[in-house]
Amino acid sequence: MLDIKFIRDNADVVKGSLEKRGYKFNLDEVIALDEERRKILLELDELRRQKNKANDAITALIKEKKDPKEKIASMKGVAAKIDEIEAKLRVSEEQLSKLLMVIPNVVHESIPVGDSKNNKVVRQWGEAKKPDFNARPHTQICEYLDIVDFARGAKIAGSNFILYKKSGARLERALINFMVDLHTSKHGYHEMWPPALVNRASMTGTGQLPKLEEDMYRLKEEDLFLIPTAEVPVTNIHRDEILDEKDLPIYYTAYTPCFRREAGSYGKDTKGLVRIHQFDKVEMVKFVKPEDSFDELEKLVANAEAVLQALGLTYRVVMLASGDISFAAAKCYDLEAYAPGLDAWLEVSSCSNFLDFQARRANIRYRGKETKKVEFVHTLNGSGVALARTVIAILENYQQKDGSVVIPGVLRPYMGGLDRIERQTGRF
Repeated sequence: MLDIKFIRDNADVVKGSLEKRGYKFNLDEVIALDEERRKILLELDELRRQKNKANDAITALIKEKKDPKEKIASMKGVAAKIDEIEAKLRVSEEQLSKLLMVIPNVVHESIPVGDSKNNKVVRQWGEAKKPDFNARPHTQICEYLDIVDFARGAKIAGSNFILYKKSGARLERALINFMVDLHTSKHGYHEMWPPALVNRASMTGTGQLPKLEEDMYRLKEEDLFLIPTAEVPVTNIHRDEILDEKDLPIYYTAYTPCFRREAGSYGKDTKGLVRIHQFDKVEMVKFVKPEDSFDELEKLVANAEAVLQALGLTYRVVMLASGDISFAAAKCYDLEAYAPGLDAWLEVSSCSNFLDFQARRANIRYRGKETKKVEFVHTLNGSGVALARTVIAILENYQQKDGSVVIPGVLRPYMGGLDRIERQTGRF
């Protein structure tokens, strides 16, 4: 959430950011509502001053053993007016709060302007090349090796839910364990295991609500949501808390299943593992001092890159343009792994700096060590990395001519020493 004072003092900046995003919003309505609210506050302050003055006068009259009835009657009129103005203020503040909740973050000046066509490739690691035989897409590999059952997944839950089986299930688990171990042992993250259900306050705190509610799975009776990413519960660990500056930065990593309805993506990339409603992800979340957040973003991206490099996957780092960036982010990099069977770059990580946008919504602050001043932290998060598209990249890059798939070296200890996945027959 943007600070109303920031909006008031930097209206042109906010309007410019909205234009860069292609986000239609009447900011003048917010500014006018804020002006009205401030006028109400001034009127209320004056009435409260009058009430306090009347109280003092009544006390003085009583001490002097004089009749205070006239003053009491006058004060009652002021008190009634205060109640009326306070009710008016509540309505005004509720209206302003609702509008502030749907204003996206201000995009950073360093990012490209435009839609996804203007996304900028910052760097590439490895060479995007196909094998010297007819490369199969992952759907054919999964079917041949019998490691993912798309039909039974759909039978159990519905379309775009999948069932990993045999070595496919073990590969998924190996990837999760490898990534959590890497981030905790090499990158300084503390492992967390959060709930997979969160309340409305948590979803609002990280910016998924109210804008993206239709994309979320919701338990209506309890008003709980299945998490779309571990970013939501992990960021909300410190909701309504004041941290100590000496404890910053704080790094957390967590594995969770993630759930997304993808309500607006009907018919888009729906084959195989590319776009599914339940997927696994290892997330990285940071709480940092404001002056450090952009350096911390670069480190976050490097942590995600380390996963892909260890797996030997060709990838590229893409800086998202203003019209493609998420609602809450000020700057974001996507990591895209190359999948030769699909001949496509697949997003496997998204690393974002939210500045104090989420912290304001979730009321996450820190107290300065020297100044003792309380300020909002900056929050960041990134996939470290997401499955199942990483599985796609592994299957398609490590496929062999005989149909088997070689397992990347770093995963073999997690696979019981298995060095390749071969076709198995005669088993469910």
